[in-house]
Amino acid sequence: MISAVQTSGRPSERSRFPLDAVDYRLAETPAEREEIYRLRYRAYREEGAVAPNSSEMVHDRYDDLPNSWIFGVYFDGVLMSSLRITVASPEMPDCPSLDVFPDLIRPQLAEGKVLVDPTRFVADPDRETRFPELPYMTLRLAYVACEYFEADVGFASVRSEHQAFYRRVFLHKPISGPREYPGLIKPICLMAVDYPAMRDRVFERYPYFRSSFFERRKLFERSQPQPDSTSIVTLPEFPFKKATIAPRS
Repeated sequence: MISAVQTSGRPSERSRFPLDAVDYRLAETPAEREEIYRLRYRAYREEGAVAPNSSEMVHDRYDDLPNSWIFGVYFDGVLMSSLRITVASPEMPDCPSLDVFPDLIRPQLAEGKVLVDPTRFVADPDRETRFPELPYMTLRLAYVACEYFEADVGFASVRSEHQAFYRRVFLHKPISGPREYPGLIKPICLMAVDYPAMRDRVFERYPYFRSSFFERRKLFERSQPQPDSTSIVTLPEFPFKKATIAPRS
């Protein structure tokens, strides 16, 4: 859940940031994922959000969903933070927030909406205070996903004390009270934003939340080997009604 980061700073202080300092990497190998699972554990333990466990990792079944992407955010080659993006649609509805807020999410899926559900936002507790831009640059991934999949709604599952940040920066509105989430000690609330209605207002205040089509494809298209060739081609995998890719010439 989006909870283990100090979300401080005023909008005017974070209106610009050099994107070339940031490297977003999709965690695909077991080693890459384990590094992020350990980062989650350290971040959550630092704030008392999870109980100790012998593996010193935090992961769940949503990490393995075909409609989930786990990203590491690197500065100068060092893993600084991580965010998981899950994209839910009527054809593929499973997402982390659905189990906790089914009464709020199922009706939207029934209406045919595409929903972006960013969770497991964590930052290195030893470094995050030195990079006040980190929450902005990490959560930018959610806006990149919303744009790529032409999302109707963007969610944020957050603790009560973090709602002000999401309301101020991303124009989210709370749509639930606190609820227990499996594996977390502290309850979370669900916030939501009408992405098509609000994105231009957010982009005006935070221009670096914009993304190119090339960047969106690079981050969210999956690469798959072809059965009759050793080559790799990039294909859209998921039956989302809006995220279509123009055919190659």
